Amino acid sequence: MDYKAKMLKEDALKGKAIVVTGGGSGLGKAMTKYFLELGAQVAITSRNLEKLKTTAEELEKETGGECLALQCDVRHYDQVEAMLLATLDAFGKVDVLLNNAAGNFISPTERLSANAFDTIIDIVLKGTKNCTLAFGKHWIEAKQEHSTVLNIVTTYAWTGSAYVVPSATAKAGVLAMTRSLAVEWAKYGIRSNAIAPGPFPTKGAWDRLLPGELKEKFDLAKKVPLKRVGDHQELANLAAYLVSDFSAYVNGEVITLDGGEWLKGAGQFNLLEAVPEQMWDMLEAMIRAKKTK
Repeated sequence: MDYKAKMLKEDALKGKAIVVTGGGSGLGKAMTKYFLELGAQVAITSRNLEKLKTTAEELEKETGGECLALQCDVRHYDQVEAMLLATLDAFGKVDVLLNNAAGNFISPTERLSANAFDTIIDIVLKGTKNCTLAFGKHWIEAKQEHSTVLNIVTTYAWTGSAYVVPSATAKAGVLAMTRSLAVEWAKYGIRSNAIAPGPFPTKGAWDRLLPGELKEKFDLAKKVPLKRVGDHQELANLAAYLVSDFSAYVNGEVITLDGGEWLKGAGQFNLLEAVPEQMWDMLEAMIRAKKTK
């Protein structure tokens, strides 16, 4: 059996309207593509509208599905409300919210400014809160049953991890929100679940986090007992199951998809203890250089 194969039957998501934050690239794009292939209508959001439009056009051509590009900075509640209304105007309803938008810095914490720390908290925790609250209020007011929130967290949400403290802090908050609302909102027919992926490299994100030769020096596949990183279709398969009606009895669950990595060594980025001070200076310079291009 090929682990890269597609799992669910054809039309498994037909009739569902899904919103994917951070859906313009990487894992968000991979999940969106599979949702479309399974018959869902999908709205993808991020701050970069041009990139979103390009992705939406590409995915519509590849899948024959309907993909709506909506600009939204999840840090701002008014923009989230506008994005929700635009989705409702286009699709008539929304069944699933996939909170995938994220940000991260790899850095010794003492090197971070307060603003840098806040940026990650605002995107990951505040952004997830904004979307979940807006969509939840809508579903409750509309008395819509069988709605789903799926959050993308990380294994270091419960273990913590050095050198990614803002991300670990924010993801831990998202994890607590997932489990809390799974109980509180179940009476409204709203399920809340999460996926905690291990290493699933995406070119954009991983090039920013580990530029240059650092990707080779800190090969995360070596930390995984299965001796490989994840394939995007594996994550898409799990996400599709959790937003489908096949998972109707799954609520408040956080599913780890990491090849056994966190069991082998808690803290995905703890191995960066080996980075000397001079290399942190070089790393910061390389990241700044990428941002100015």
